[in-house]
Formats: sequence, structure tokens, C-alpha cells
Amino acid sequence: MTILAAALRGALVAALASVAVPLATAAASRAPDAPLLLPDMPLHDPWIVADRATRTYWLFTRNEKQLTGDGRLGIMAYRSRDLKHWQRPVMVFTLPADSWANDGAWAPEVHRWKGRWYLFSTFYNDALKLPKENGRAPVRRSTLLASSAMLGGPYRLERGGAPIVDAARMTLDGSLYVDPKGKPWLVYAHEWVQVGDGTIEAVPLDDTLAAAGPPRLLFRASAAPWVKRADPADVKGGNVTDGPELFRTRTGRLLMLWSSYDRRGYVQSLARSTSGTIAGPWEQLPPLVRGDSGHGMLFRTFEGRLTMVLHRPFEKARGKLYAMRDLGDTIAVERELTELDGETRPVMTAAGD
Repeated sequence: MTILAAALRGALVAALASVAVPLATAAASRAPDAPLLLPDMPLHDPWIVADRATRTYWLFTRNEKQLTGDGRLGIMAYRSRDLKHWQRPVMVFTLPADSWANDGAWAPEVHRWKGRWYLFSTFYNDALKLPKENGRAPVRRSTLLASSAMLGGPYRLERGGAPIVDAARMTLDGSLYVDPKGKPWLVYAHEWVQVGDGTIEAVPLDDTLAAAGPPRLLFRASAAPWVKRADPADVKGGNVTDGPELFRTRTGRLLMLWSSYDRRGYVQSLARSTSGTIAGPWEQLPPLVRGDSGHGMLFRTFEGRLTMVLHRPFEKARGKLYAMRDLGDTIAVERELTELDGETRPVMTAAGD
């Protein structure tokens, strides 16, 4: 090596060393993207998709700026390989700024349909008033539809963001159900804010997931004997229906998870169709979980275990996971998965409670 080459090499090493120290310092000061645990994760209305192609669980919920750094109205998703350690969430859907809605992003559901992923979520605008009914003052609140070629988005609004159900109807927590003949339905809560005694209703859909018929009443909140009943004369009160999701048992019985309130708080409940079809009649079964818990959904782990996720408590909610048993005629809580969700005092109810 010549003297000139040695000098150049020495100068280069010194220069790299001077750069390396600031880079190392910057890396050390940057907040690590450490795995999150469920107690660290704000979420309402959780929805989990077990993506077998990547063996990754995706947990969808309303965007929280403190988690994503993005203040826009939309949906975010956490990801995990084991249901215990979760990556920081990413935005998967943002409501366009020119939308009629300005709040919500409630109850996201993501389903595979005709080769695409479809996102259902509820949005509203309190400034957009609907006609008064029996002294009540309803506002625009609707479930919207978006789609993406990829599970992780980005999702884009279908049909310009038009509500799936007539915009004059306050529809909450729309859920996709596909019957044994392959026909899709939207099952949703018709808000107590508009009707007083909240209902669960269903609308038939076509292959584009657009409404293809009139709404059908499935049942009212007051059908459940445990529901806290509001004074019918109180136009500021009502009987709540929330979070419907349908599930068919191993023997073909059709069940529906849904939520409302008893005298002590939010309740995760269950109904069953006596006909085995969406038309019902629907009978109310004993609640699955009380203790201010609800808006649950069912999924299977990669090991095939039937599992329910819900949120608790209603305010400042966190995710709770339960191992479930398919009993054929119904489902039951086996135990809370405390090794995953960190709960030390599980809250559940036995049949008949």
C-alpha cells in the first residue's frame, strides 16, 4: 500500500467513525417497537382475522392517535403470531375528508368475499339530523363498506361511501353473514336512539354486498329477560342492542352473539334461531360474560381452538380472550385465557346465572 493510499484509508476510517457515533446514539434514543401486550392496547369492538397464509392474527379496531401517530378518523390493526405479543398498529383505512360522516369508526369487521377483503364499519355525524320520531331526535349513523385486495389494506370506500342500509335508518355494528345457500346478509343493530327499544335486523345483500331487499326484524332488546329496561316515556333513554355476530355450531345450530346492558353494566349475550335460519324465531340464552364486558366475536386459532375476543370494561376498554366450547346446541365459556390477556380476576357467568 502506498503512503497516499494509507493516508486516504486512515482519513476514511476516521470519517466513518465520526458518523457512526451519532448514528448509534440516534438508534439508542429511538423508542423501540417492543411487542405490546393486551393490557397495553386500547381497543373497542375487537375483530380478529386469523390469516393462515402468513400465520398472523390481525386485530382490527378504531384508530387511536397515541398508537399510530395518525390523527385521522379510521381503522387500525394490531398484528400477532401468538395472540400475546402484538406489533404496534398500522392504519388500514382512513375515512375521506369529504365524507358525510365526521366521527365513529366503530365495530370494524373484515371478511373475505369473492376474492377481496371487505371492511364494514359504523360512522356518524351528529349535525346531520334525521326526522324526529315519537319525540326522539335521531342523527345520521350508518355502517359503510370498504374493500381491498390485501388483508392489511389500504381499504377504499365502496359506492362512494353510501350507507349499506337506507341512510334514514340508524344502523350500527353491521355484520356479514353468509347463509348455507351462499347468500350474504347484513345483520345490524337498529339504534335505540331512533326506535327506543333497540332491535337486531337483517338485510339481504347481492353479490356486490349492496342491499337487495327490505330490512327484516329479528328481535328486540326487550326480548332478553336480563336487559335493563328504560322507561318507554323517556325519549333520552332506551334498550340497547350492540355487536351482532352469527355463528353456526358443529351440529348446525345458528347462534348470535350480541350485547346490551343489565343493571350492573355491559353484557356479552347469546341468542339462538329455533328454525336454524336467519329468519328465526330467535330465543334468548343465558349471557356468556357479564362484568361490563361485551361486543365479542368468535374465531379459530391456528391450532383449531374456538376462541372469543371481547372488550372490557366499556370505558377505556381492553381486549379479553376466552377459550370456548362448541356444545352443539350452544356455546359456553371454558375459561379466560389469562396467560394471554393478563387478567387476574376473570369474570364469567355459568349457564342459568
